[in-house]
Amino acid sequence: MSPDSWGSALVTGASSGIGAALCRRLAAQGVDLVLVARDRERLDKLAAELGAGGGVEVEVLVADLADAAGRRRVADRIGDAARPLDLVVNNAGFGTYGPFATLDVDGEEREIAVNVTALVRLTHAALVPMVARGRGTVLNVSSVAGLQATPGNATYGATKAFVSSFGEALAGEVAGTGVTVTTVLPGFTRTEFQQRAGIARRKIPGPLWQSAEAVAAEALDAARAGKAWHVTGRHNRVLMAASALVPRRLKRWLGARATQRL
Repeated sequence: MSPDSWGSALVTGASSGIGAALCRRLAAQGVDLVLVARDRERLDKLAAELGAGGGVEVEVLVADLADAAGRRRVADRIGDAARPLDLVVNNAGFGTYGPFATLDVDGEEREIAVNVTALVRLTHAALVPMVARGRGTVLNVSSVAGLQATPGNATYGATKAFVSSFGEALAGEVAGTGVTVTTVLPGFTRTEFQQRAGIARRKIPGPLWQSAEAVAAEALDAARAGKAWHVTGRHNRVLMAASALVPRRLKRWLGARATQRL
């Protein structure tokens, strides 16, 4: 089965932002969906919207990926041989903002659990049956924040650095199996994520932002093409290319200065 013929997909973090945009685009393409998030009310509302036309089946799976029980429940659904999935999207994640020493360390551990631990478990749950079948796609949503150490965003950036390295390695491991792993790295995206992380009102120039819909479109195009790695937004690709030429010590200094001014 090629990516062009995805019949079913599971999306984590489906209740808002990039996740909801991904679900809407997939539903419009006739893909049956499993929606995963913590907020049942939002999931039920989105499921009703997506299934209103009768063209796709939509399943709601309420789970908190910060908790081991929630991760197991989603992993079990992904690995259900009676209901195989063609596409698994690990999109759930959240960030914290501020000097690490001032933040609640329990919250930082939950951030790692959602951004890293859940993604590892769910990717494994997806790859085992996909490789056995010789087809399937995993799409992991990282961030350009993982490519640049930024004071004030330490834990989030580190989790996304893991996601990026992990996904790129897996893409090499599954090459030739009929399975693909795509890592997508958005930049600033207008979603509730920014509000929750405390940076929505900071002085970030308008041209640096993308919409959730634009990111979702690029992400799915990259996954369909079987790309291992894709930075969304031309401006982000230019900035990342330029950043690669800057010495690490200078990048740390610039990151600290930028954080102080935001």
